[in-house]
Amino acid sequence: MSITPESVEQLLSSEDLGDRLRAVNQMRQLEPAIAFKLIQTAIADKNVRVRYAAVSQMSTLGTQDLSLSLEILLNCLHNDPEADVKAAAADALGALKLTEALEDLQQVYSTTSEWLIQLSIVAALGEMGDLKAFPILETALTSQNELIQTIAISALGELGDPRAIALLVPYAESPDWMVRHRVAQALVRLGGSESEAVLEKLAKDEVKQVAEEAQARRL
Repeated sequence: MSITPESVEQLLSSEDLGDRLRAVNQMRQLEPAIAFKLIQTAIADKNVRVRYAAVSQMSTLGTQDLSLSLEILLNCLHNDPEADVKAAAADALGALKLTEALEDLQQVYSTTSEWLIQLSIVAALGEMGDLKAFPILETALTSQNELIQTIAISALGELGDPRAIALLVPYAESPDWMVRHRVAQALVRLGGSESEAVLEKLAKDEVKQVAEEAQARRL
């Protein structure tokens, strides 16, 4: 049976959860403009799994109408009752580089106790590349959650603000090689003489992945 907008719409209106999840998946095979219209129905679904699957697709479908996508995703970020959906909304805002959402992301990061949401917001701020995100990423770097801390290191590298170098240098001494690896990646991106001095040391790291990443500055 061929997949058409009509068949997907019919599945979306089904009482069966499996049908509605299948509909969201089948939207990938439709024209993006059509899928964008249909995905909005799924984003309002009563089931969290459907909403999560739908919001996750906004990272690509959202390009059809960035202004409307911003409105939809901010509504999910602030009002959806499930942390997974809020996190997916933050991911999509970052992927679409909707910097207009910066203040909202900062507000939610500061007020939520859900680490998953915070993690997605930190990653999104790095993707956006807006220097106004520096203060919240500086805060995230001191998080008690090691995963958030690690993502903050990467996000600061992506942001490209040289003020991040001094913040990242101490983490080059971390006993966790994955943290050192992220620091090497970030410092290669940031460049500068202070980064170079740390990268010289990391290039001799006992862990191959860290050493190779630090040596990438020469390529």
